[in-house]
Amino acid sequence: MDQPAAPPIEPMLAKATKAIPEPDSVEGGLSYEPKWDGFRAIVSVGADSVEIGSRGSKLLTRYFPELVAVVAAAFDEPVMLDGEIVVRSGEPGEERLDWEALSQRIHPAASRVKTLSEETPASFIAFDLISIGDRSLLDEPFSVRRDLLETLMVDAAAPLHLSRTTRDVAVARRWLDDFEGAGLDGVIAKPLAAPYSPGKRTLLKTKHARTADVVLTSYRVHKSGAGVGSLLLGLYDADGELRSVGGASAFTNVRRMELIDELAPLVMRDEHGQAVTGESDRNRFSGNKDVSFVPLEPTRVIEVRYDQMEGSRFRHTVQFDRWRPDRDARSCTFEQLEQPLAYDLNDVLTQA
Repeated sequence: MDQPAAPPIEPMLAKATKAIPEPDSVEGGLSYEPKWDGFRAIVSVGADSVEIGSRGSKLLTRYFPELVAVVAAAFDEPVMLDGEIVVRSGEPGEERLDWEALSQRIHPAASRVKTLSEETPASFIAFDLISIGDRSLLDEPFSVRRDLLETLMVDAAAPLHLSRTTRDVAVARRWLDDFEGAGLDGVIAKPLAAPYSPGKRTLLKTKHARTADVVLTSYRVHKSGAGVGSLLLGLYDADGELRSVGGASAFTNVRRMELIDELAPLVMRDEHGQAVTGESDRNRFSGNKDVSFVPLEPTRVIEVRYDQMEGSRFRHTVQFDRWRPDRDARSCTFEQLEQPLAYDLNDVLTQA
């Protein structure tokens, strides 16, 4: 495999909904499927090569050699698939998706990558077909793409899988509850008549919790003077500027000290190699608090849980959920946040 496959494109994205939408809420109807908790992946199979791209076009190919080998052998013509890379763990009958094992697969050492590919092998779950042979399917409706995908994957065997779908909203609502125990984190609704729109939020997702992928921009030292007290977070706006959106804290004493070492390679330094520091603008709530921070290279992505937004910032301190080594920091934008419908306060205050 000397020649690379065609570079993977940006995947089609989803916007959040509070509840699973009715099928007639979208012209042409909806198809529902589980929302897999893994690494989104565009798998491009060329004549003599396989490439695996993630959101932001970050290549994951080198981290999953076992999938590259299986995918290369599975298809006898060029294809481009959209799907999810997952790692499974647990005893038969009690298996679930294992995010921690999956996230550890992103490792810089080739020897470690090889070992992990054997110890915690990954699976690929296909849920859309972008091209087959020399035929692009970008302009085809999802109903057509899905039919072609089912035909293509009819003989698929582990670790390659075809994601299940239903057009019955009652079944989808059961999935939202039932599948959580297996490590899935929601349901995706796909307009049957929609073309494949790279980078566009055409799909609808209903998750068990409100989350966002944010960029780690800096940290504050704990008030005790030892360890990380809080992580400061940002999102990119429509103009490509990284805006502060809040912070995450509430780490244990042990974790605070671990973070100092873990984040050391990201600390920004001056021309003499000395760590630089910054200071936030003071406001009426600052008092005598230390508002200094340690700037970091904005390359690490964190998934956080939050309750609501106030303007362009999180209303409260968010909860650290997990690192997202598969995400490119530049892909973390305000667009992913749930936008509440406009509602007149007077209508809230006025009795019916």
